[in-house]
Amino acid sequence: MRIIAIRVHMPHISPAQSLHYLFVHASVIVTAKTANMYAHILPVSFTCCMLGLRRKNDRRHAARKLTEAKPASKGTDTNMDLYEKYQLTRVINACGKMTHLAGAAVLPTIAAQATAALPDFFDLDELQKRAGAVIAEATGAEWGCVTACTAAGITLGIAACMTGADRGKIAQLPETAGMANEVVIQRGHLVNFGAPITQTIRLSGASVVEVGTVNNTEEYHLENALSEHTAAVVFVVSHHTTRSGSVSLERVVEIAHARNIPVVVDGAAQSFLIRRIVEAGVDLAICSNHKYLSGTTAGIACGRRDLVEAVALQSRGIGRPMKVGKEGIFGAMAALEYRMQLDVGAWQKEQDRKMHHIIDRLAPLSGVAMRVEPDPNGNPFSRARLDLDAEATGINAQTLAYALADGDPSIRLRAHHAEEGYVQIDAIEMTDADVELSCERIKALLEASPEAKQMLNERYAGTTIPSQWSWLGSAPGQMRHITGV
Repeated sequence: MRIIAIRVHMPHISPAQSLHYLFVHASVIVTAKTANMYAHILPVSFTCCMLGLRRKNDRRHAARKLTEAKPASKGTDTNMDLYEKYQLTRVINACGKMTHLAGAAVLPTIAAQATAALPDFFDLDELQKRAGAVIAEATGAEWGCVTACTAAGITLGIAACMTGADRGKIAQLPETAGMANEVVIQRGHLVNFGAPITQTIRLSGASVVEVGTVNNTEEYHLENALSEHTAAVVFVVSHHTTRSGSVSLERVVEIAHARNIPVVVDGAAQSFLIRRIVEAGVDLAICSNHKYLSGTTAGIACGRRDLVEAVALQSRGIGRPMKVGKEGIFGAMAALEYRMQLDVGAWQKEQDRKMHHIIDRLAPLSGVAMRVEPDPNGNPFSRARLDLDAEATGINAQTLAYALADGDPSIRLRAHHAEEGYVQIDAIEMTDADVELSCERIKALLEASPEAKQMLNERYAGTTIPSQWSWLGSAPGQMRHITGV
């Protein structure tokens, strides 16, 4: 058996990296017997590789522009490539504002304000007070405060519902003796966003009361669960929740308020809808600063002033291990200020342009159905949905997602429904170069020879997890270690 060795000269990447790319994506190291199988893939794969290099240069250019907008700081290498410095996998984010991919690319104006805060000192209580006013203006709520993240905001929000401003009770948590400590939630809202929401609630010391079933919760289920022991009702606004058979937010608020029980909303990815959520009469709503606000890592809590102030007071108790820093608070204020002046219509048109370009590029592929998939919660953006006819294409949606994620750069599709035969492409965090490279890589995989596709299907059929992802402990066949939340 004769081995064909191919030397590729690419001045911007090491010989080892070149070899790895070709092995994973083009299967160029082959026997003489199978060499012809891959011959038609090679031109596309080389194109993809060069596009990847062009993308790298584009990113560096963007980074230089960003740093130029920041105040100069000592000891900062403005041309630093962190992928190279720490030998990290380059990632194209085609799945959206996901925490496991570090949320969002922070906008330059927001990064500049967060960076400007780093050399100086501030009274954090005073800073939170200033942030409260900005949050109130941006959301229409009575008041607001900044938390470490949305999950931290939920934990501290539940704590605030149990303690109010009572310093003794704040110091007592997570021991809840003598307090109303039950939190009611619909079973269709028991989401896992990287961790179970029930655990996020229990961290405060509260106990969880689940009502209804996954696909059917009636108003009487909720009413019968409320008692003198109920501290709060939690409502989740997310694509992860059951899409039907649950009690609406408006009715949850009416039912809970009839018993003087506060309603806490987990709206992590709902910054575009946060004002509408507040207007529904909720007592506390939390959204993420590092998702669609494109800010630094932080959560934004808004609602009733007394309850928000009780959230802030938890920093003297269980909130201490999940405190937010000055850069998070300044970044949140900058993000909200940016959002208030954003032309949402123009922003939406730009996202639609990228999405429709993806659809136009991939729709001609045999066995592929492309369509627009609006955001299920009514946010002002849509995604490109790719349905694969596995028999016609010779490759299923799971294999496609795995193969793209297993590359360099790693392309992460929105693959929550890959087991159902389709994936989505969220272009919000994608540059035009990212879009082009992703489309070329998808085309290369779907236009590969039947023998090559069979090899990929066998590789990702559940018998072996790609080695670079195995540390996450995912079971074979699961997509969550790739798509995340």
